[in-house]
Amino acid sequence: MLDLGKRNVLGVLVDAVDYEAAVERVISAAEARRPYGVSALAVHGVMTGVLGAEHRHRLNSLDLVTPDGQPVKWSLNALHDCGLPDRVYGPVLMSRLLAVAEARHLPIYLYGSSDAVLAKLVPMLERRHPQLAIAAAEASRFRALSEQERDQAVARIKASGARLVFVGLGCPRQEVFAYEMAPHLGMPVIAVGAAFDYHAGLLAEPAQWVQRMGLQWAHRLLANPRRLWKRYLLLNPVFLGLLALQAVGLWRPNPSGVRPAHSLRPG
Repeated sequence: MLDLGKRNVLGVLVDAVDYEAAVERVISAAEARRPYGVSALAVHGVMTGVLGAEHRHRLNSLDLVTPDGQPVKWSLNALHDCGLPDRVYGPVLMSRLLAVAEARHLPIYLYGSSDAVLAKLVPMLERRHPQLAIAAAEASRFRALSEQERDQAVARIKASGARLVFVGLGCPRQEVFAYEMAPHLGMPVIAVGAAFDYHAGLLAEPAQWVQRMGLQWAHRLLANPRRLWKRYLLLNPVFLGLLALQAVGLWRPNPSGVRPAHSLRPG
C-alpha cells in the first residue's frame, strides 16, 4: 500500500496514493460514519482548480483527490518523486469500492447522471455485485441545488441507510457536490466522473496501451469532438506549460484558494 499524502500539482493538492490506500481510506471513513469528500482528477479537473481560486479551495478541502489520469500520475512522480506505479482511475476505484462495500455490507447511493443511464447502471451493478445493497439511485437535476433542495437531498440520502455516495455529475459540478455535501451527510461522497456511463455500458474503454500512454483524452475527443475539443486542445497544452514551469522552479504555485462566497458547506 502506497500513501504519501498530498502533493502540489499546479496548486492543486493531489494525493500520492495507490488503489489499495485509496480504498482503505474511503472504507474506513464509511465504517466510522465520517464525512469524507473524494474526487478522481484528470488534467481537466486539475485545470479547473488552476483557473479558479474558489474551486481550488474546494478541491484542496477534499479529503482525498486521486490521480485519475496518467498525466497527473506522471506529474506526481516527476515533481515529487512519488514512485506511483499506476494512476487511481475513477471507474476502477468505483469498482474496487463496490466490491468491498458488498463484502462488508455497506449500502451505497448513486447520485447523478440521467434516469436513462441509471436504468442501465443499476441492473448492471446488481449482476456484477449480487450481494451489494443499492439503497437508491437519483438522477441529476442538471443545475445547482438550492439550500432547500440540498436539505431534502441530505434527508433522502440519510434515510436510505446508505454509507457511501457515488456521484456522477461531471467536472466540476461533482466536486462542488462532494465538497458541500460530505459534511452534511457524514459519509464518503465520491466523485467518479464518467464511471456511471462506463459501468452502464454506454462508454467503451480504449485499449490498455492507449490508457498506459496517457492518450485516453484523445480517445474521448475522437468520440465526442464537438463537446470536448476546448477541454483537451486548449487545456492540455496549458497544463504541460505550467507543469514545466513548476518543474524547473520558475513558478511556485500557491495551493491557497478563496472560500466560495455562496457555499452551502457548513463552517
